[in-house]
Amino acid sequence: MAKNQKSYTPEFKQQIVDLYNAGGTSYPQLEREYGVNRSTISGWVKQLSPIKVSDGETVSLKEYKALQKEIQRLKIENEILKKVTAIFAKEQ
Repeated sequence: MAKNQKSYTPEFKQQIVDLYNAGGTSYPQLEREYGVNRSTISGWVKQLSPIKVSDGETVSLKEYKALQKEIQRLKIENEILKKVTAIFAKEQ
């Protein structure tokens, strides 16, 4: 981390995102009020804003990316298991 770079708590980041998502506060207002750069706030909003996946169910972008990674891992695992099953079937 750079010497002059500020560090923010996850709670603070979520508070800023919640204020933005509530609809009453814009990036420039949040930037002036909290002293956080607009691009930083924008990044937090992209990362922490909920994504609706079904009725009444939401996930954050971070959770969504983790789920995609897990799905990809499971697909690879399934392919390996299919190949191993085919090898054992040939041996018998």
